[in-house]
Amino acid sequence: MDNRQALGSWLSGPRAAAEEAGVDFGYRGEQLGLPEEGPGSIARPGRRLGALAVDWGLSLLIAYGLITQSYNEAAQIWAPLIMFALMVLTLGTVGFTPGKRLLGLRVLALDTGSVSPWRAALRTVLLFLAIPALIWDRDGRGLHDRLAGTVEVRI
Repeated sequence: MDNRQALGSWLSGPRAAAEEAGVDFGYRGEQLGLPEEGPGSIARPGRRLGALAVDWGLSLLIAYGLITQSYNEAAQIWAPLIMFALMVLTLGTVGFTPGKRLLGLRVLALDTGSVSPWRAALRTVLLFLAIPALIWDRDGRGLHDRLAGTVEVRI
């Protein structure tokens, strides 16, 4: 292996180097029995972050418009509380938040299909801790999804 190959494998990351060595990772969601593309496939990170931003904006708008007239108080106190309630209530009943619905996403439980309120609460608490949401597995599921037994898919 010359220096260019070594540098190229370092720049492309360990997955590319393993794939060059012959390891087959498959596609995201294959281990879960989900399709590779289209409805029911694993949601991509960009859509997930976009849905989170829409939900945060909605929570901030509600806090600022209905509860307080101070942006700082709305952002620091009320918006996180409203977002927590919004996520637990909507995920635990219909399986998606307004932001997820707008971007065509849904949260499913792996064993039953529908998310129970306690799973929604666990997933939301772990999401608010941020670290579990930043640790992903091979299928693109965050640690918060793995611990709650859920998966976020496209509608």
